[in-house]
Amino acid sequence: MASATILTIGNELVSGDVANTNGSWLAQRLAPLGVSVRLIAAVPDEIDRIAEFVRDEAPRADFLLVTGGLGGTHDDVTREALAAAFGVGQEEVAELAADLRSRFARDPEYAARWAQLPAGARPLRNPLGGAPGFAIENVYVLPGLPREMEAMFGELEDELRRGNPIGTWRRTYRTGESRIAAILAEAGERHPEVLIGSYPSFHPGGPEVEIVVKSSDAAELAAASSWLEQALARVG
Repeated sequence: MASATILTIGNELVSGDVANTNGSWLAQRLAPLGVSVRLIAAVPDEIDRIAEFVRDEAPRADFLLVTGGLGGTHDDVTREALAAAFGVGQEEVAELAADLRSRFARDPEYAARWAQLPAGARPLRNPLGGAPGFAIENVYVLPGLPREMEAMFGELEDELRRGNPIGTWRRTYRTGESRIAAILAEAGERHPEVLIGSYPSFHPGGPEVEIVVKSSDAAELAAASSWLEQALARVG
């Protein structure tokens, strides 16, 4: 199964001032493409920290998806960081720069800076904004603004699609997690090809546990979820 790592960039994410919705959104959209997410991380707007993460993690996954830091303010350093990660300089993509200058006629040179991409990078169109994304080797860099990131990802879906979609079965049971732990462990032993998660919550009416089963093997997913449904139905 193909794997992906997601890196979200921004001081506001690390500080908790802004919720990291991009990471969870991307993970949810990668599963139907047959791509399993192995890691979601956030780092501040620091060139060295970003470059170090990319150098360490890009070889460990089929894809590394990066979001954030593509604007024109002082803390938008993702282009510089990716160039450092790959040991290359930055080059202006002439056609891209010309397009940005024509679209942002009020401040054309400010917009043209967005065309300074790491040497060898492939620009990615931004359907809803100005700053383009780019791809270099197995790293895909997308904007941090959610609506722009989501639109750009939509244009990449076919390129990222790998193998069978990761299917999901989920049910919520009014019980405590400790009462069904043995059943979940047995399900994992019977069906090692599936991933089983349990997520407890507590309410005035009593505890609940959401059970989530995932697999890219449809037959295994059906068998595991069927066994679990029957076993959990017997819990009083």
